[in-house]
Amino acid sequence: MTAPVVEFRDVTYRIDGRVVLGPVALTVAAGEVLVLVGRSGSGKTTALRLINGLALPGAGDVLVEGCSTREWDPVRLRRRIGYVIQEIGLFPHMTVERNIGLVPRLERWPAERIRARVAELLSLVGLPHEQFARRLPHQLSGGQRQRVGVARALAADPPILLCDEPFGAVDPIARAELQVEFKALTARLGRTVVFVTHDVREALALATRIAVLEGGQVHFSGSPMAFRDSGDPHVRALRELA
Repeated sequence: MTAPVVEFRDVTYRIDGRVVLGPVALTVAAGEVLVLVGRSGSGKTTALRLINGLALPGAGDVLVEGCSTREWDPVRLRRRIGYVIQEIGLFPHMTVERNIGLVPRLERWPAERIRARVAELLSLVGLPHEQFARRLPHQLSGGQRQRVGVARALAADPPILLCDEPFGAVDPIARAELQVEFKALTARLGRTVVFVTHDVREALALATRIAVLEGGQVHFSGSPMAFRDSGDPHVRALRELA
């Protein structure tokens, strides 16, 4: 068996002495779309921060590609990981093209390679290069900005993609469209994805595996079908909210 791309080994994380996450033992396999679902404050975003080294566990270990996040160079680790957030975080003074090409520029890619990559990614997320490359973020709709955010996260071809409620701020119609496109995109690219949401329907639509967090602990981990059939009280409570 191949080693997991991400592994939580009995991880606990505290803030001011209070346990926010843990103890957690969880693995993410190559090409898997693991969706973390749970109420606000359940530890979902903290788990993402531990994966990309924005936080370090107080106990246990988080391994990314077999190496502890304590041992990774933080800059190298974060450039191995694409990060998509709800607020998107596009630089308002930069064009779409420059926003997407930011990490490749930091990685010192040749200009022609960056231009080709930006054009490829804009096509991949359904935004024709000739129409959108020179626009500024304020000239885009919310759904278009989110597509650019996904393209930027993929720009340097990272093997891992972290998504923190990425579609939560867009309208329901755009959100449904983005979910369909995101599912097709991840299937095509074969990236390892850890996706955070509190929306059970979104989890069922996108996941190859769902993990339910409550009180900082994983109470269920299994396929969408197993989630639908589970008798675990935490799973049942979430299903009732769907």
